[in-house]
Amino acid sequence: MHRQALGETERRRYIRLDSVFPVEFRLLSIDEEAFLSDWLQGFTNNVGKGGICLAINNLNPQFAKVLKERKAKLSLKIEMPLSRKPVNARAQIAWLKDDLQTPNKYLIGLSYEEIDPLQNNRIMRYAWMKKLFVPVALSAIIVLGLAITINTVINVKLVKGNKALVGQLVRIIQESSIAKQKIKGINKEKEGLQIKIQALQVRIQTAEEEKLRSEGKAKLGVVQGPKKIEELNNLIGQLIEEKNSLQEQLNAVQRQENTITEELLRLDKRKATLEKANLDKMYQWLKGHQNGSTGLVTSFTGDSELADWAFTYEQALVSQAYINFSDFQRARRIFNFFNRKAKRENQKFFNAYYCSNARPAEYVVHSGPNIWLGIAIMHYTKKTQDTSYIKLAEELAKGIIDLQDKDGGIRGGPGVEWYSTEHNLDAYAFFNMLYKITGKSQYVIAADKVLKWLIQHAYDKMALPVKRSKGDSTIATDTYAWSIAAIGPEKLEELGMNPDRIVEFAEESCAVTVSYVRPEGNTLKIKGFDFAPRRHVSGGGVISSEWTAQMVMVFKTMADFYYKKSMVAKARTYALKADEYLAGLSNMIISSPSPSGQGESCLPHASEDFVDTGHGWSSPKGKSTGSLAGTVYTLFAYYNYNPLKLED
Repeated sequence: MHRQALGETERRRYIRLDSVFPVEFRLLSIDEEAFLSDWLQGFTNNVGKGGICLAINNLNPQFAKVLKERKAKLSLKIEMPLSRKPVNARAQIAWLKDDLQTPNKYLIGLSYEEIDPLQNNRIMRYAWMKKLFVPVALSAIIVLGLAITINTVINVKLVKGNKALVGQLVRIIQESSIAKQKIKGINKEKEGLQIKIQALQVRIQTAEEEKLRSEGKAKLGVVQGPKKIEELNNLIGQLIEEKNSLQEQLNAVQRQENTITEELLRLDKRKATLEKANLDKMYQWLKGHQNGSTGLVTSFTGDSELADWAFTYEQALVSQAYINFSDFQRARRIFNFFNRKAKRENQKFFNAYYCSNARPAEYVVHSGPNIWLGIAIMHYTKKTQDTSYIKLAEELAKGIIDLQDKDGGIRGGPGVEWYSTEHNLDAYAFFNMLYKITGKSQYVIAADKVLKWLIQHAYDKMALPVKRSKGDSTIATDTYAWSIAAIGPEKLEELGMNPDRIVEFAEESCAVTVSYVRPEGNTLKIKGFDFAPRRHVSGGGVISSEWTAQMVMVFKTMADFYYKKSMVAKARTYALKADEYLAGLSNMIISSPSPSGQGESCLPHASEDFVDTGHGWSSPKGKSTGSLAGTVYTLFAYYNYNPLKLED
């Protein structure tokens, strides 16, 4: 009780004004002889003459324990607005409070031990100015209120219109699906009637032949001839009457088929128009979420815990979307961030950064995101002939080659021993692209080594076409998709592998049909691909929009492969599968939940939120969370774009 009361007293003493500055801090031993942590980040919650209050997110529990036990001081760098240099200070802990609503978030009250008085006065002047400007700001708000209200009304109408567009597409797809099911039923009924008519025709022909024989016998004076002829005439009449009745039924069914086919053509035409409109809205959604300062694009909108996160892998994906829409300036903003601003570790980029302030959000370095960034630069260079980022791509390639073992495999990242088949497929594609762009033999050598590793460790079992990693037989849909996309069916056949079997195995193992509950409440049966179906089979499966779109790209690749071979029937089978799974993705399109999204079209990460994928991570929270990767890959799937190939 005494400690709690003391904390309240200290808060009243040191906390004065409501103002926010970014602050970097390091934990310093009590004797000030050693730093206990690297630089961490927080924000001022309040400021005062004698100290500040810091709000800290995602604080390591070990550091939190040190702070709670008052076993450290803090060395501070306070970033003042409109100031080039931060204000340096040293402070002791006055109090610490957990945020009960958010794990690993803390409010820490600090009392200055050392700070330049002039700098401290400058902080206070800025804070007081903010305080004094509040009445002015309120007046401005009142003046602008009418304009904001008008703008809000416009935005509401825009959001409603965008949501209506999504709803129309979903309804048309459902009507089209019902029409197709009716046509299937009609075709089955037609087939049955045609078989019966053919059987009757055979019986009629047999009876007529028997009648001719009986008439011949009658001429020879056979007593039974006339009676037999009469019986046969009656039978032939009955059979003809039955045949005519069936023919009328067949004609009616064919008329019904023509009517439904015309309706289906109308629906397909309307669907194509709505799909194009929603694709345009999806691309607008990608543009609307690019941060004006950093150039980064938020990876998820709708999950509050990931609201400001920009994963490096997804920045590589969205930059390719910008490139394909010839929106090169937006792509360059992303590349410029990584080329000039992004913090690195051993020349490799972290897995994620904060969209708003460009600081690392996840201090983890993996091979895959760095490879994908290189792949995006290759597509940009190929399409624009601008070589500004080749140096960055080659730096990334050098870092990845440094992780290549004696067998040619790329490790998952610095300081880790695990391997990923997906990372190695990405690296194979990246090295081949670099060789195509630069002509440097070192890259084709690196690619060949990776391919040998894949043959030895990922494709070494006929019963399991693709393993997730070296010694890991877990089924991962993307390893099957990328085997086709990165290596290609032609090359796989050269290696003695069966690309059809790879695709068939992925569909047999990972395709699921689920009851998808749309945000507006209606439930649809849709077909797609799971992350790891064996983990979800009891629940009916979960559809990944990202991995389903990847498989659509695979079906289209296989269709193109067989069209080139003039194997039209097989090509059409793959093309129909692509259309079927694309319809499932269209049924998953939602309206953006974010204010900047304005209800424009996007894809959720999965058909369920916060579900274990089976690969060490979970899908985001929120029923209507828009996924950058899911949305980009759906665009790729519709436009038949393979990110792992440099197409002419």
